[in-house]
Amino acid sequence: MKIGIAGYGQMGKVVHKAALAGGHEVPLIIDPAGGTDGLILNALTPGMPAVDVIIDFTVPQAVMSNIRRYGDLRIPAVIGTTGWYDEMDQVSSIIERTGIGLIWSGNFSLGVNLFFHIVRSAGIIMNRFSDYDAAVHEYHHRHKADSPSGTAAMIGDILLDSLERKKSILAGSPKEAVTAEKINITSTRCGSITGTHQVIFDSEVDTITLEHSARNREGFAYGAVKAAEWIRDRSGLYSIDDLMQSIIGGK
Repeated sequence: MKIGIAGYGQMGKVVHKAALAGGHEVPLIIDPAGGTDGLILNALTPGMPAVDVIIDFTVPQAVMSNIRRYGDLRIPAVIGTTGWYDEMDQVSSIIERTGIGLIWSGNFSLGVNLFFHIVRSAGIIMNRFSDYDAAVHEYHHRHKADSPSGTAAMIGDILLDSLERKKSILAGSPKEAVTAEKINITSTRCGSITGTHQVIFDSEVDTITLEHSARNREGFAYGAVKAAEWIRDRSGLYSIDDLMQSIIGGK
């Protein structure tokens, strides 16, 4: 399979290695800061090398114009960029108009997505035990731009769906007491931490903590390449949940 990469920062470079390790070709790399040296182009242009799928780890400001371009060129896409989800209705319209396949996630690590399934199951159990409060904390390197992380926000949404007593998310360090219907999501930024996410269930008598820690970026890259293989021959808008369900549920 021929994979294009949009965005050639830290994640883009790791995705490149993962794609080659998986036996794929990478004939196209797009990065506005990359110039035109070697494979790297400043933008999608006429006459560029053909690709079967493009993997996008760019910036939120560029995602919508990128997706429109992928649609116009009929290139299936994997979108790992975060921070654009309020534009989902527009993305749905683009997918419907163009017929391409697009899969998105705030985190393509298969381990993290297994963690999501575990958190969802735990939330369903804890919905029956109202003595337990719930919170989310995440750690990342000090250069990470968003806080809380997209992954932490996804965990918060999972808990909102499964805990009937929780009604909203409170992101960031609280300035006052946290009311019982809120889920507090907090963050630490320090050094070179790759990423750790914790879900805390706490009662007066004990604490249960679920944790996922990433050792490096390879897990995210491997999941993105897996998603590219999965979306290649599909049309429509999908999330990582659809990919995971096809693996876990055998669909």
